[in-house]
Amino acid sequence: GLNEPRPLSPHLQVWRWHVTMLGSILHRATGFANYVGVTLIVLWLFACGMGPGRYAQYEMVATHPITQVILFGFTFSIVYHLLNGLRHLFLDMGAGYKPNFASLTAWIVLVAALIGSAAIWLLAGLVPGVSIGGGA
Repeated sequence: GLNEPRPLSPHLQVWRWHVTMLGSILHRATGFANYVGVTLIVLWLFACGMGPGRYAQYEMVATHPITQVILFGFTFSIVYHLLNGLRHLFLDMGAGYKPNFASLTAWIVLVAALIGSAAIWLLAGLVPGVSIGGGA
């Protein structure tokens, strides 16, 4: 009847942690984080259009160390979501579901996103005190 206990969904305490679970959680989190990051970009564009005084205010906030960590996180979010999205395209085609291979590709995406994000910041000259490319 209506008062019978309903079955519960598996809980996190029941499941053993694995990297593919982390990948799934990160994919959802980075999807949301990308919306937040795009908002920062739109605010930057507005600041650019409002003149040097307003841009100077935005730049003061954007160059703060805490904001720099947030912006690096946004870079990671974009790179991770892109790479994991490509991984999911292969999964959608039915490839890569064997547990060991799925774990391997989840690790590859995670590491590649970290390396790729660091490379973007290094090549773009966004790391304070680090200059690559021999510019003046």
